[in-house]
Amino acid sequence: MAETEKFLDLPLEEVIGDRFGRYSKYIIQERALPDARDGLKPVQRRILYAMHQEKNTHDKNFRKSAKTVGTVIGNFHPHGDTSVYDAMVRLSQGWKVRKNLVEMHGNNGSVDGDPPAAMRYTEARLSSISSELLRDIEKETVDFIPNFDDTIYEPVVLPAKFPNLLVNGSTGISAGYATDIPPHNIGEVIDAVIKKIEKPTATVDELMQHIKGPDFPTGGIIQGLDGIKKAYETGKGKVILRGRAEIESLRGSKQQIVIDEIPYEVNKANLVKKMDELRIDRKVEGIAEVRDETDRTGLRIVVELKKDANSEGVLNYLYKNTDLQVTYHFNMVAIKDKTPTLLNLHQIMDAYISHQKEVVTRQSKYDLKKARARAHIVEGLIKAISILDEVIATIRASKDKQDAKNRLIASYDFTEEQAEAIVTLQLYRLTNTDITSLEKEADELRKRIAYLEDILGNEMKLLKVIKDDLKKMKKQYNDDRRTKIEDEIEELKINLEVTVASEDIVVTVTRDGYVKRTSLRSYAASNGKDFAIKDGDHLLRLYEINTTDKLLLFTNKGNYIYLPVHEMPDIRWKDLGQHLANLVPIDKDEKLVEAYPVRDFKTDEYLLFFTKNGMVKKSELSLYEAQRYSKPLVAVKLKGDDEVTNVFITKGHSDIFLASNTGYGLWYHESEVNAVGQRAAGVKAMTLKDGEHVVGGQVFDDLSDPSIVIITHRGAVKRMRLKEFEQTSRAKRGVVMLRELKSNPHRLINMHLTESGQEVVIMTEKETTETINPMDYKANDRYSNGSYVVDTDQSGTVIESWIQPVYEKPYTEEEN
Repeated sequence: MAETEKFLDLPLEEVIGDRFGRYSKYIIQERALPDARDGLKPVQRRILYAMHQEKNTHDKNFRKSAKTVGTVIGNFHPHGDTSVYDAMVRLSQGWKVRKNLVEMHGNNGSVDGDPPAAMRYTEARLSSISSELLRDIEKETVDFIPNFDDTIYEPVVLPAKFPNLLVNGSTGISAGYATDIPPHNIGEVIDAVIKKIEKPTATVDELMQHIKGPDFPTGGIIQGLDGIKKAYETGKGKVILRGRAEIESLRGSKQQIVIDEIPYEVNKANLVKKMDELRIDRKVEGIAEVRDETDRTGLRIVVELKKDANSEGVLNYLYKNTDLQVTYHFNMVAIKDKTPTLLNLHQIMDAYISHQKEVVTRQSKYDLKKARARAHIVEGLIKAISILDEVIATIRASKDKQDAKNRLIASYDFTEEQAEAIVTLQLYRLTNTDITSLEKEADELRKRIAYLEDILGNEMKLLKVIKDDLKKMKKQYNDDRRTKIEDEIEELKINLEVTVASEDIVVTVTRDGYVKRTSLRSYAASNGKDFAIKDGDHLLRLYEINTTDKLLLFTNKGNYIYLPVHEMPDIRWKDLGQHLANLVPIDKDEKLVEAYPVRDFKTDEYLLFFTKNGMVKKSELSLYEAQRYSKPLVAVKLKGDDEVTNVFITKGHSDIFLASNTGYGLWYHESEVNAVGQRAAGVKAMTLKDGEHVVGGQVFDDLSDPSIVIITHRGAVKRMRLKEFEQTSRAKRGVVMLRELKSNPHRLINMHLTESGQEVVIMTEKETTETINPMDYKANDRYSNGSYVVDTDQSGTVIESWIQPVYEKPYTEEEN
């Protein structure tokens, strides 16, 4: 029974919660976050204190790092040696800290992320500025606590005679908290602290007259003054940090981008690798070579450009797509009053100033105590020398040292301390000249005591001591600002030409949705023949355009696909194209009705849509420029089972001609259709009766006189002139274009507006095709049924017709 009582029966959540709570408290307070007063994490403080104790200071020789690490682990920090050595190395890395707190001989890593040499090879000592963090620690300026095994004491915080938290910054992750405090310029920080001492109510704007913003050891350029101000006001904020790059001209109209500063905490080797990958993957055009030319004289990355490359565009692309530009997030969390706190600039400075007040107060008390004790002894010595003979006689008559002391105290009113000093006095000090030096010392001690009492009794004096000390520090350790600050964040604009090689190519689109781009060489090699296409499919468009153009593909379901030409698959002329479903998710039964290349969406052009159920919609082309295009976008809103039959690009002053399956034709002007939004449904184009639908809508210029060609399901073709019709208005029924037959009347399959030289292909249900030249047929009036060109008994009824696509160059030389 006694055995079982040793165990507690507790719920798991309670135990885990309690243990994790303790662990969290430990790593928050004792590991990952810096103290607001000295800006150090415990391991950093222990390293500096251990080196100070071992007298491993800047004025002595370097000492093996392993020895220091051993001391730190043995005395203060019972953790792994790598964690201690890594922390020690970081304090010596000039690209990580603004002011090195440790000096190191040997390989201490690099900005490329190379690891430092093992601690048995490197040597280290405290830097000169570290002595300022530790100065006067022996004068009881800070509290000490027992170390982990209660054998010696270690400081809770260092006296920190300069504001290290802001100067060197800090970064760390603990449980529930993370911190990111950037480094700053020591001169600016000291000026701001002095301003805050002189005017405690100073605003962030007033402090920012001195402290311009972070000053990273790696230089660079900060953009976004508002982000800095917000961070100083709230403790959180973000700025853009970019490397410093110059564009240099070379011979032969070539240029190169030279980078000599990179953003803070960016790995240079990874940055160079990423830039070279962009060149290899041809994500950006114009880069000939990327070289890392860094040597002992300084950092230098060269991005050599090809002839006539857009250097500004390439640089902007590098800013946007590599770590040459990063976002720095301020998250100024530090331990204040044993609690992790998000601190603004005022709170960080107040914490530091109150710490300095305490340090100087304790230092002054210590000095005062020492000065008073010494003054008391000097007073006794002066009195003893003035009655020297009697004192000597008394001592000679004494039995031993204690007896001598007792007699001096009894005979001449010396105190215990004074008597001790007299009896331990060396004989040479009894010369006559010594009294003058003692009186001089007594005088100096009186002044020193008065000065120290003044400091302790007058806060203005105390603050003056702090300010004077800070000014000395600035004079000794100030250096020029490395990071440049710009007010505004530059918007990065990247022209398509930068990322895409400008090249003229051939683009093909089929009705079933197979698309490809082909090099002009491949097209020429096949002479435009042997085009790979599936049975039952047909070529919709054949364009010679540029890789920097966009292609708008319109489907029968009222959708459109925005396809930058350079993203189209590059496939040989003789090979089958790639189906759209591999590029964007589209329905299986979705067919393409039209494809248009667009070079510039800012032109005053319109898209005109015709639908099967007799609707027409007109929208500005500019509305169809897409930023995100990973799926089909709505081109026109369709109701019920409606489908898009035709799509056209117009200038806004064309004529419209529509035809229904029952043979009615309607002609009116485009101005009757008002422009609407991208997702709108449009208006009625033609009045239809039950069972009727529009087989096609066409547009033509006001001045042209096209031939109207209709094809019927019975295989008849009929050509008419426009003068057979009268221009009316929108939403009418139109006029008859066929003679009505009582049995098996002709029904229109399609209607085309053709000009000389164009051919029409007719396809039957048995997939036999017939190609005709409409101009071979004489123009008829509206009341005939045309000429039979297909034997429907043998081939089946006609189901489809289209104008044979020709090789088009939609852009003139001027537009290029």
